[in-house]
Amino acid sequence: MNNAYDEAIDFLAAGVTPESLIAFQPSHEALVRFEHLIGKEKCEGLLPEETEELDRLMEIERLMSLAKARARKNLKFTTAA
Repeated sequence: MNNAYDEAIDFLAAGVTPESLIAFQPSHEALVRFEHLIGKEKCEGLLPEETEELDRLMEIERLMSLAKARARKNLKFTTAA
């Protein structure tokens, strides 16, 4: 199964530009899995391995959000110079 964590690692390993980083979106499958885990956590609770998976997904989401913000900032700086 290709999850969001693997997708992000593969994307970064392939080499990125600021533009491609900003445009990156996880697959539909990865988004559905993320939403499923959040819903299950709220309704019935998660198994330990699901909690670990959700934690990893949230970590990669935070990392990608910060990287995208930095890329946008760098593009603005480069364009203004």
